[in-house]
Amino acid sequence: MSSQSMSPSCAIDRSAHHMTLMEKLNGPWHKRSLQVYMVIVLAHWAEHLAQAFQIYILHWPVPASRGVLGLWFPSLIKSEALHYNYAIVMLIGLWVLRKGFVGRSYTWWMIAFWIQFWHHIEHALLQAQAIFHHNLFGSPVPVSIVQLWIPRVELHLFYNSVVFVPMVIGMYYHMFPTAEEEAHQGCGCVWQPRVATA
Repeated sequence: MSSQSMSPSCAIDRSAHHMTLMEKLNGPWHKRSLQVYMVIVLAHWAEHLAQAFQIYILHWPVPASRGVLGLWFPSLIKSEALHYNYAIVMLIGLWVLRKGFVGRSYTWWMIAFWIQFWHHIEHALLQAQAIFHHNLFGSPVPVSIVQLWIPRVELHLFYNSVVFVPMVIGMYYHMFPTAEEEAHQGCGCVWQPRVATA
């Protein structure tokens, strides 16, 4: 079989042996990597939505509203390290998988990255206060900058929303690219690839 008659996905798979890990994650493994990443993102979202349900629908007090995991592992949810580590995982995932995106999808994906970068800074401040046992602004508990104006539960619902929305828009444009964008994609994420004409 000549290389000209090979399908693009076959060509990607055959060249994968000579790629770096980053090239694989943004090429032939991009679709699967995004799927795994989105499972992590959605699991975290589910925790925040469960907590919001407990507060606003069930009218539980905020300290008792710990999402799903927190019902079984309350100390885990109270740990700033868990929240900081999740913020880092989100940030790393957005950064590592960015090169698989092109055109409009790349722009939206990077908007999500930069918002998450700030979200990560806020969590780093919380984590530092927990480590050094010294809270900012004389607060009785660790506090982030924007938390001075917006309560923590609502603030993190907001942060997760403003990261998630551009991420989803980026993924939409990635799965449904223009013909020009598709020509520059090196992965199999397009839902209905255009058939190349001679």
